[in-house]
Amino acid sequence: MSALLQVTDAKVHFPGAGGWLHAAPPLRAVDGVSFDLAAGETLGVVGESGCGKSTLARAVLGLQPLTAGRVLFDGAPLPDQTRSARMAYARAAQLIFQDPLAALNPRMRIGAALAEPLVTHAPSMSRAERDARVAELLEQVGLEASITRSFPHEVSGGQAQRIGIARAMILRPHLLICDEPVASLDVSIQAQILVLLRRLQADYGVAMLFISHDLSVVRRIAHRVMVMYLGRVVEVGPVGAVFANPRHPYTRALIDAVPRPDPATERGRTRILLIGDLPSPSAPPSGCTFRTRCPLAEPACAQAVPPLAPAGSPGHLVACPVVLRENALTPA
Repeated sequence: MSALLQVTDAKVHFPGAGGWLHAAPPLRAVDGVSFDLAAGETLGVVGESGCGKSTLARAVLGLQPLTAGRVLFDGAPLPDQTRSARMAYARAAQLIFQDPLAALNPRMRIGAALAEPLVTHAPSMSRAERDARVAELLEQVGLEASITRSFPHEVSGGQAQRIGIARAMILRPHLLICDEPVASLDVSIQAQILVLLRRLQADYGVAMLFISHDLSVVRRIAHRVMVMYLGRVVEVGPVGAVFANPRHPYTRALIDAVPRPDPATERGRTRILLIGDLPSPSAPPSGCTFRTRCPLAEPACAQAVPPLAPAGSPGHLVACPVVLRENALTPA
């Protein structure tokens, strides 16, 4: 399966907030991330707040310049800043926001908000054609056509997110960046939105980069999962393999933090607990950035950045030579 999106050694560093007497080190929001994504595939990106997930999404969309590395979309590098190139990429790659109401103009009716991308990107379409496309998308996302006359403050959170999905899909993109799209919704509504996204993916073959801090959500929707810590990838692989046998201690700690519904199982679990605070991305630890919070850390962990290496099952990679050498972790 050929890759629609290829990201190679992507780095996004921001200037440090130093004084006039000395320059502060840069903030390494994304520090050498590589992955690929095929059409019709969902890659879940998980990690604590501040690990670089949203910055990576902005870089993939071309909204945040790369400090180093490259992003290829359908075999070609991200377009330059010419208007025509940017418009073409905007049609192919769309974003679903965490706060759907904040993404809608409060003074614009829902119908006008949904038709706006067509007015901008398909000016040759007649109003009747735009209205037909809007009605088609509303039906696909499970909303009544009458909602087009409403303003954003008149709809619920679940309806607003369905509207946001319809707006992202109305140009029939090839890539969807989903940045915490269900984090602000009730659990029952979350399940409905996940089912909707899977159905749209099956209908249109769209690739999804699904960013979330909720591992239970990622487990339900993603084909593969990529775990980030302090701007780097520490583990990546098929969802089944990573959740059944998490190899990196950080991945294990994230999975252990998810409560189990069975009280007896919950009481009997042996967990890996994170200690200390997340280091500053302006001054990350040398070598393995996770070593200052890792229960398996050795002196050698401070010497070099561990590369991703095969962890057993096909496509499962982990950046922890201690685990690979000693098989130190047992399945969760």
